[in-house]
Amino acid sequence: MRAVLTRVSSASVTIDGTVRGSIGRGFLILLGIGPNDTPAICKKLAEKCVSLRIFTDEQDKMNLGLSDVGGQVLVISQFTLYGDCKKGRRPSFVNAASPDLAIPLYEQFLDECRALGYEPQHGEFGAHMEVASVNDGPVTLILDTDDWV
Repeated sequence: MRAVLTRVSSASVTIDGTVRGSIGRGFLILLGIGPNDTPAICKKLAEKCVSLRIFTDEQDKMNLGLSDVGGQVLVISQFTLYGDCKKGRRPSFVNAASPDLAIPLYEQFLDECRALGYEPQHGEFGAHMEVASVNDGPVTLILDTDDWV
């Protein structure tokens, strides 16, 4: 699994002209799922994401987590995180998981966030979405579970 996690002052997702999810201070998480991902990997990534301490304390050090700042989470499915641009000028997405694998893991990721105390705002899997965010810092991290092995 891959996540691009951005610390935000606010973020929202709009589908067909309707705001479907909106947060204040917190994390915007773009989530990509690969064909070899499992429920165990999903759980580990969700735990890692919501436990990151990337908000600054009074000494301007990244020591505070979501719980310390009353932060929120917005999760957006993003199969394009598995785009392969090595050849040609058009990306290939053969490395992204098929919907029959990806949808349950996306939903599990949302459930894991809930279980950890963060009711996630979210988009809709497979929908055309407009995502807006006000990056704070900016602070953006890439988490790839393939790198954790």
